[in-house]
Amino acid sequence: MMKGFGGKNQSNNEKTSKNKQKVNIGQLINKAFELQLQGRKLEAAKYYAYLIKQGIKDYRVFSNYGAFLNEIGKHEEAELELKKAISLNPKYANSYYNLAVLHMGQGNFEKAELEFKEAIKIKSDFTSAYYNLGFILRNMGRLKEAESFNQKTLEINPQYTDAYFILSTIQASDKSQKWHKQLFSEILLKNKNNRELVNIFFARSNILHKKQNYEESSRYLKLANKLKLDLNPSKPEIIFNKSKLLLIESNKKGINQEKCTNAPESIFIVGMFRSGSTLLESILSMRTDVYDLGEIDFLEKSFFESRKSKKEISLAHLYWKKLNTKTKLNITTNKNLFNYQFTGIIAKNIPNAKIIHCFRNPLDNILSIYRAHFTGGNEYSSSLVDSAKVYLDQEELMTKYKNRFRSKIYDFNYDSLVGNPNHEIKSLISWLGWNWEDKYLSPHLNPRSVTTASNVQVRSPINTKSLGGWKKYKEMLRPAMEIITQKDKYKDLKY
Repeated sequence: MMKGFGGKNQSNNEKTSKNKQKVNIGQLINKAFELQLQGRKLEAAKYYAYLIKQGIKDYRVFSNYGAFLNEIGKHEEAELELKKAISLNPKYANSYYNLAVLHMGQGNFEKAELEFKEAIKIKSDFTSAYYNLGFILRNMGRLKEAESFNQKTLEINPQYTDAYFILSTIQASDKSQKWHKQLFSEILLKNKNNRELVNIFFARSNILHKKQNYEESSRYLKLANKLKLDLNPSKPEIIFNKSKLLLIESNKKGINQEKCTNAPESIFIVGMFRSGSTLLESILSMRTDVYDLGEIDFLEKSFFESRKSKKEISLAHLYWKKLNTKTKLNITTNKNLFNYQFTGIIAKNIPNAKIIHCFRNPLDNILSIYRAHFTGGNEYSSSLVDSAKVYLDQEELMTKYKNRFRSKIYDFNYDSLVGNPNHEIKSLISWLGWNWEDKYLSPHLNPRSVTTASNVQVRSPINTKSLGGWKKYKEMLRPAMEIITQKDKYKDLKY
């Protein structure tokens, strides 16, 4: 009797304990979701990690935790968690979306496209999935599809301002479209934060530019960039100080490059943004054994690692080691344009390095920068004065480096290139020591993905449309002109 009674009580206690555990687990899940909604992602992630350790099988937990891991750069772990979420529930659209975002961040647009489409198949009104799909399709050069998906975004949510901006950058037909009217409506401005207003004003400026209404386009450009400066003030002195420090650093002893044989061919594309660098990268990567690294920070990381290294590992070997994680090809192009500050260090420390300096008419360059709407960094771009100062800093620094390392630096003049592409591209290919092929003249046929602000323009054949464009915005550009024309070589630009 006692044994049986005791056994019955034990069974009830176990049931009570399990019920309490279920309640506690449920409370923890709800708490994690609540923290997620509040934007307290790190706190939510701690709950997710704990719940997964406890053997929880909630697909939402795995999906949210995977998204968090992706945000902090743990991409392999993130992918595992997201695939686990999908296996637990193949009909949960957010898991496919989060996996697509992971692939997009790594530049794997083909995989991202498939996952976004899967998310849309499950959730037909998934606004962010439509937008991001349109975004990557634009980068892949599939402009008509990109336009279609962004228009679908606005059909679902006419308040989605990012889609207006993307659509305004695509070379669509001249016919009046529904989203044009929505873009210019006063209703669209209501209850918008500054970031959203920036998107709207840049989009309006782009449309007015296409309609050749440059005065109104200027007005919206100034409104947009003023708001951007309010959000992220320009600090050009950081750039100037870094230029000075790296110039001093370049005077230090470099390696004996004669000892390095069979070094990979490392091409560094440097200069100002919007100076023809994306076009140049497309030209060079028409050669099939060239790997374009894009705007990667491998050089700067390698530089600081070499300074800290107790083993005195050379900058060149640290840089090449990082390249091996991306490609096995022997020729690479690095289009981190701020590497102009490292030009002297590259020339002295990296064997078989070639530096191509991109430049163009300064006022055309500054106008293009001012119109670009960079999504991150480059805060100086929203100030015409600071853009002019950065342009001159870059030019003066490159002049000093050219005086010291002339044989390692090629002048890539965008204005000359578009005026006479046959001559200029042949001259470039000859300087590189490559064999000539006619395909270099058709970089618009390059199928590679392009993630820079030039991703639409680079799909068109080389043309002179942008030459002298600054004259249409002469009044707006006067603050920049006053600085640029102080230099004797540019004094005629004000006329």
